[in-house]
Parts: sequence; C-alpha cells; structure tokens
Amino acid sequence: MISIVFFATPRIALESLEYLYKSPNINVLAVVTQPDKPAGRGHKISMSPIKEFALKNNIPVFQPKSIRKEFDIQDELKKLNPDFFVTFAFGQILSQEVLDIPKYETINLHASLLPKYRGANPIQRAIINGDKKTGICTMITELGLDCGDVCLMEPIEISDNMTCADLFEIISKKSPRLIEKTLVGLVDNTIIPQKQCAEGVCMANKLTKEETLIDWSKPAQEIHNLVRGIYKSPSAYFVYNGKIIKVLETCVVKEQGKCGEFVRFGKDGIQVGCGQDSIKLIRVKPEGKGEMLAKDWANGLHLKN
Repeated sequence: MISIVFFATPRIALESLEYLYKSPNINVLAVVTQPDKPAGRGHKISMSPIKEFALKNNIPVFQPKSIRKEFDIQDELKKLNPDFFVTFAFGQILSQEVLDIPKYETINLHASLLPKYRGANPIQRAIINGDKKTGICTMITELGLDCGDVCLMEPIEISDNMTCADLFEIISKKSPRLIEKTLVGLVDNTIIPQKQCAEGVCMANKLTKEETLIDWSKPAQEIHNLVRGIYKSPSAYFVYNGKIIKVLETCVVKEQGKCGEFVRFGKDGIQVGCGQDSIKLIRVKPEGKGEMLAKDWANGLHLKN
C-alpha cells in the first residue's frame, strides 16, 4: 500500500481525498490544510472541507500558517515516513526541505495542460481566454512555479456556455483516478515523468479587480467569456446609477448596437451594445439584492425600449 500525506484546502480537492482514503492502494496518513478562517457574512471561523473530512474519519490534521517555517510540523511529517506528498490547491509554496520529506516525490494535481497556464488561476483563465480545451495533469513538484516534470495528462473540452463552476465540477470528478494512477505508476515504474515543453509556456495570474469590470468596448464574445470565467467567483460586473450589477448569465447576439447602451428589453433578457456584436444579459445580481432575471431588474427600474 502506498502511504501519502494529502495537502489541500478548497472543495475542489475533496473528492480526491475521499477517493484516495477509500482506495485499497492508498493509505492516507494525514492531511495538511490552511488554518481555519472567518467566512460568510457573520465572519464565523470556518474550517476547510478537507479538515472536516479528516476529522470525521480520524485522519491527523496539520494546519501550518507557513509550512516552510514551521519546523515542528515538518518533523511530525518526517515521523510519518510517507511515500508521497500529494498537493491539490493547497495554497502555500513548499520549501525544498518539505519536498525532500517523502520517500519518492511530491505530486501536484494542476488544473491545466502544462506548460500552459502555470499559476494560480488556470481554470478561470482558460474560459476567459475563450479556449475550447483545457485539462488536468499530475506533475513532480519543484521549487519553480508549476515547472516540474509531467506524469499524466487528461484533456477536457470547454463548451461555449461552460462556466468556471461547471469546469471546477468536472475537474473535481476527474482528478481522483488520475492521482491514484500516477502514484501507482511511479511506484511500479510504468510511468516515466516527462519534462515540460519549452514552448507554449504562459501564466495564469490571479485576477485583478479591474479585470472583473465589464468593458463594453470589447467584443461581445470576450465579455461572454469573462462572465463565464468568473461566474460567482467573483463575478463580472458593471455600474448602473451608482450601484454594482453583477452579471451571472449572458449570450452573444450577432447584432451591432451602440457601445455600452441598452439596445432592447425583452422577455428573455436585456441586450447591450458592445465593441463588436451585442450581448444579452439574462441573469444578474444587483447590489444589495439576490439573483434575478435581467428582465425583472429592468422592470423594477421601469427601463423600457
């Protein structure tokens, strides 16, 4: 049986932890996750989904503020004598001292087809950029950013209306078996990690606040991609009458309208002119209110053709 320590924090990694915990091939010795933090409107201290699962199943939990600096936790991990560390959206950078602890390697599940989209936001960037295909891969973790040798890859098609939430769900379901297959293959030498291609390297940097503001001078397709790419996380938005209006669902209309102005109001949404074509707002979330159909928002403001 292959012994691992699982490093992760967000919900996207939970299905992988559950799968590996139940696998007859894997022994999950412990999990390492980010410290508990305030969440929600009440800022109540909340634990990660990874910690919740570990506690329910009596798996030891470590929560370093910085794993690189907390040598007592490093010493505890050494005592576990793991074959591998497995990381999946853990949220901290590992030092060489940490990477040297497992018998074999530290394996990372990355949500892109490396070397494309190295960095923090590969899922969102792929959709924002209008890509038709992305994927997941397992890689050997090195000190550089997502630059280690690749073990296995699995492509994923991106449909025209897929949101980042949809893609998160697909990746969550596909990742567990790819991780297990990688661990088993490295131990029995049926997988030989390959160096990443020097061509095609691009970064998936964190989104800035400025990027989430809709620029109506851009083509409607780019705006549609932005809305899908940051759906509820954190959401594309525009400002109307001094209020922030988050946009949750759109479609492209092959009709030119005056840039940034309402073209028409209909039962299925509000059409807005863009730099190229128009975009139809279908669902929105006005500041201080819940999600609603765009037509209902327009009716509430008595907006008409």
